[in-house]
Amino acid sequence: MAPLDLKQIQISSAIDLFSNGEINQALDAVQDLFKDYPNESLLFNIRGACYAGLGQLDVAIKNYEDAIAIKPDYAKAHFNLAGSLHDLGQMDAAVQSYEKTIEIEPDYAEAHNNLGNVFQELEQGDAAVQSYKKALEIKPDYIAAQYSLGISLQDLGQLDEAVKSYKKALKIKPDFVEAHNNLGITFFKLHQLDNAMQCYKKALVFNPDFADAHNNIGIALLDLGQLDDAVKSYKAALKLKPEFAEVHYNLGVVLQNLECFDEAVISYKAAIVLQPDYADAHYNLGIVLHDTGQLSMAIKSLQKAIIIKPENAEAHKYLGNTFQSNGQIDEAIKCYEKTLSIKPDHADAHRNLSTIKRYTKGDTQIILMQELLSNGTLSLSNQIHLYFALAKAYENLGMQDKLFEALNEGNRLRKEQLNYSHDNNLNEHLKIINLFNLIPSFPEKLVLYKSSKIRPIFIVGMPRSGTSLVEQIISSHQEVHGAGELGTLNKLIFPIIDEFSLEDMDISEKTILSIRKDYLDFLSSLNAPKSIITDKMPSNFRYIGFILKAFPEAKIINLKRDSRAICWSIYQRYFPGKGLGFAFNMKDLAGYYNSYSELMSFWHQEFPNKIYDICYEDLTTNQEEETKKLLKYCDLDWDDSCLNFHINKRAVRTTSSLQVRKKMYQGSSEAWKKYATHIQPLIDGLKTY
Repeated sequence: MAPLDLKQIQISSAIDLFSNGEINQALDAVQDLFKDYPNESLLFNIRGACYAGLGQLDVAIKNYEDAIAIKPDYAKAHFNLAGSLHDLGQMDAAVQSYEKTIEIEPDYAEAHNNLGNVFQELEQGDAAVQSYKKALEIKPDYIAAQYSLGISLQDLGQLDEAVKSYKKALKIKPDFVEAHNNLGITFFKLHQLDNAMQCYKKALVFNPDFADAHNNIGIALLDLGQLDDAVKSYKAALKLKPEFAEVHYNLGVVLQNLECFDEAVISYKAAIVLQPDYADAHYNLGIVLHDTGQLSMAIKSLQKAIIIKPENAEAHKYLGNTFQSNGQIDEAIKCYEKTLSIKPDHADAHRNLSTIKRYTKGDTQIILMQELLSNGTLSLSNQIHLYFALAKAYENLGMQDKLFEALNEGNRLRKEQLNYSHDNNLNEHLKIINLFNLIPSFPEKLVLYKSSKIRPIFIVGMPRSGTSLVEQIISSHQEVHGAGELGTLNKLIFPIIDEFSLEDMDISEKTILSIRKDYLDFLSSLNAPKSIITDKMPSNFRYIGFILKAFPEAKIINLKRDSRAICWSIYQRYFPGKGLGFAFNMKDLAGYYNSYSELMSFWHQEFPNKIYDICYEDLTTNQEEETKKLLKYCDLDWDDSCLNFHINKRAVRTTSSLQVRKKMYQGSSEAWKKYATHIQPLIDGLKTY
């Protein structure tokens, strides 16, 4: 009996060494014990644990297997063997060993829990949940199992059950930071943002340096539209954990939404440096580069995203958009077709493809689009895209009745989607006129404005009036940079108009100077290689008074074109965003054109000889003469490149991207006549042609 007691003492001593982290000493002690007890299964198990602790998993596994060979029902050895197999990534073998452990010892709570962990990694969520629940039946206060159960339920989308599980975990351990954080994530997925924020903040109470919680607060703030505060949260997370790739990406997203494009690029690139296979970061970087006109770099980023995730339909579609903006039409078509091969019901890709493709009878894409629309399960947005795409196909096939069936339905649904009211636009234009007519304090002339090296040229008018063509001509000049459609003025001026009240309104010189400074600061941020910059946002016609007060030196070019040609060209096209809600109904469209015409008359009266009207039809029939007059107005010397605008390689991201890469085309203003019968309500609504 005494030798057995000595054996137990010696083995306990080795176990104590191991438990205290003195692994090498424990291993030496076990080796000595093997001299006296060479067939002791417990010693093989302890030695296996020592080797596992030293990272020598293959040797550890051999020792566990030796222990089991001596004692086949040795539950602890099976359990440890499963752990090492798991660490080596041999998941199926680990499952078998844990199941053997449980067969020998059914109430082994840790084995049930760890088996759940393996199932979770194998993405077998239901099996994981059952294992965790079994562990908790055996050991109700098992905090690890309770927390892991919450994770599995969350991953399975059983969010209410996940909430219960996390709350039970927190009842056991109130300062469990990760549980507070994950409970917050679950509330966020349930759209309970207040509860989510409380959980994240609770996590920070227990651990102010928990970067994950700062990140998640940023995500919630972004969802709430509190972008500046989201930036602060992301930066707080990065201060604590600079190598946190996800936070760099998230910061990029919010900066992109704030149109801080240079900073967004920096954030996405930082995420990619830390995680080179971060497909979403490559994708979003590509979008920012596209939106800032850096098309070659955008193409490379999107191609990298596709290499990492070849079946990412959105990346293929956006690569197609970028090729299209760059005038690479064959490549764009291939990308859209690839998108549809991955996701045949990608309605936006169908519509994008329709804008650059000519359809012939029997085209399989037409059949597919018809089938998609007939199944009755499409979202409103997808229906709209497909109706516009089909309208283009029917136009190519010369099927006028079907063209207008599809086009009218697409426009009807789009107006419904936007909940557009023409009265809102009319009221806005009336507000602008009242602002200039009835507020005597509006400054007549600015004296304090600072001169700038940057000279803006504003190109305004109705959409589809030729603004893209004129910008392409002017930007072909060696001294001019074409910036495209900039939304900056709208962001600066619209809030002033929106808050306008006759009873309490004061537009001071300071306000006008602020508009000037902020706009010029934005133009400077473009880092354009030339000092003369065009902004061809057509809807800036609304703000001409503000522009001429803030920029006395500015040139304003207003495009005039046959109103029937303009309105027909608008009506047959889909426009993203909410700014052109008037485009999707013939009566609204005619009303908006009339309102535009009246507002332009008002501006001409207020600012005589300050606005240059150019007629699209004259430009297309007398290109050189009209171009010379245009350049003279802009105080630009003659440049032959302006006649060869179609070879200008600058990015064009409007619906006119194809037309401006071709030589001047005459006769487009006559296209509406072919459809006069179908668009008679539109023609009847126009006051002038």
